[in-house]
Amino acid sequence: MTGSGPSAYLQVAEQLRDRIASGEYPPGSQLPSLADLRAQYGFSHGVGQSAYRLLEQEGVVLAKQGRGYFVRDQEPPRPLVRHAGATGPDTTGLAEQGVTPSWRSQSTTEAASPAIAERLGIAPEDPVMHTSYVYLVDGEPGYLAESWEPMAVTGQALIVLPEAGPYSGIGIAARMARIGIEVGEPVEQVSARNLTRAEAQALTLLPGVPALAIRRTHYDRATGRPVETADLVLPGERWATRYGRPPGA
Repeated sequence: MTGSGPSAYLQVAEQLRDRIASGEYPPGSQLPSLADLRAQYGFSHGVGQSAYRLLEQEGVVLAKQGRGYFVRDQEPPRPLVRHAGATGPDTTGLAEQGVTPSWRSQSTTEAASPAIAERLGIAPEDPVMHTSYVYLVDGEPGYLAESWEPMAVTGQALIVLPEAGPYSGIGIAARMARIGIEVGEPVEQVSARNLTRAEAQALTLLPGVPALAIRRTHYDRATGRPVETADLVLPGERWATRYGRPPGA
């Protein structure tokens, strides 16, 4: 049993650090749960949480929401590049980087919030198709997206559901082309912030992890009308966004 008092979590962290360094817990392996630590060392869950939090800050441990604590691979993951201006899931670009991309999605109709209505140039409460995406990289959650399309644009067409029906999964440009709308490259606004609790849970990460937040809007080139707007959230430690391509690329 470790000693008690304010330094107890430091003692536990040191013992865990030594066990990791000795190879007892190799990179990628799961570490004892808080209940297991309490049984092994005889202290409260709070001490175990503090020990793991310290090891997280040191870059030794990775916490995965709902799954527990794991030994962090000291080789950082190879950054993935998202090509800005891609009009749908950049499956080709990701495949070229040696990963297998896929996604999960769910679509619902809803009334546009004031903020979304402003971005789409419609009235608040006008109906929109809202689609939530979890994009997977080699089967693991890689990034998130929320997309909104005005039902006034797509509601009477077979393209109304982005990921269902005869035109599912072909991307915004190809879908809009089916109803005679040509979209150009989207307008994107990129900022940095931390993951929310809900975003972190969907990505099996901890809240507060730095992320790229991208606000993207596609426009009808003929009329200038917005036809889709989306919010993309990419964990900063894994992703970079590239704008433009070299000649001939």
